[in-house]
Amino acid sequence: MKATSGPLPTGADWTYEVKWDGMRILAFVEGGRLRLQSYNERDVTVSWPELAGLPATLPATAALLDGEVIATGSDGRPSFGRLQQRMHVANASEASRRAGEVPITYVVFDLLHLDGHDLTELALTDRRRLLDQLVDPGPAWRLSPLHDDGPALVAATTEQGLEGVVAKRRRSLYDAGKRTRDWVKVKVRHRQEMVVGGWLSGEGVRAGRIGALLVGYHEQAGDGSALTFAGKVGTGFTEPELERLGRLAADLATDECPFDPPPTGADRVIGAHWLRPELVAELAFAEWTGDGRLRHPSYLGLRTDKEASEVTRDG
Repeated sequence: MKATSGPLPTGADWTYEVKWDGMRILAFVEGGRLRLQSYNERDVTVSWPELAGLPATLPATAALLDGEVIATGSDGRPSFGRLQQRMHVANASEASRRAGEVPITYVVFDLLHLDGHDLTELALTDRRRLLDQLVDPGPAWRLSPLHDDGPALVAATTEQGLEGVVAKRRRSLYDAGKRTRDWVKVKVRHRQEMVVGGWLSGEGVRAGRIGALLVGYHEQAGDGSALTFAGKVGTGFTEPELERLGRLAADLATDECPFDPPPTGADRVIGAHWLRPELVAELAFAEWTGDGRLRHPSYLGLRTDKEASEVTRDG
């Protein structure tokens, strides 16, 4: 179930949570075994070895949890950049090594199945009551706190530099795979997923390598929708990430511009290297311009848990 962007709804019908800056994960527990699945239905169990002990702590044989894996920075705030060091690892020994360097926490906020019972037709308040009884805080997992005062939580997340708030209607059912107005996300920092459609060479030490990514979004989710150009991003890259992006770009190179219409006029790019539009990047930015471009965007990392065909403009 996905939230819709919008203004903060208020009133007794709503409860509020922090919008965690991480990777959405479903945790399937059955007979003491754990399987972790990403938003795009990839098995990512091997990436998060510190969650292996979760099933043994649950007073249930089978359960399906929904939540967000986060990694915190030195300031204690969730950092998508740090999480990047973990989320693409598919080798068990490498994942264990990195778990010692970049610890994560699984923040659980919903319960969809319990011991053979489908809970998606229950109201959120009932699902949450069962979740509170099921999950105790552990070394790498905890529950997402609930708040009654939405405006106060927005003020607090703004002050602390967090990503935002999610408002959830207390009586809402869990409509799997759907984006609904029963969950509303309110971002206090501008963030946007973007499809990478090409790159420009850099200058100086980055000559011949990626200097900026050319990014865009689909007008509508789903295969076949045009990719609209939204600008270029040339900051936020670490040296290891530039090397990784370079390898990925080599595999996705194409002679065909993926943007429709191609960038022209003030957007015209000289010497662009076009890519098949398969990579999804997470960006921070100041604002949308009047002509639909990102102002002062900065690269945060690639999202391996999102399909490019689903990336649309978020507000």
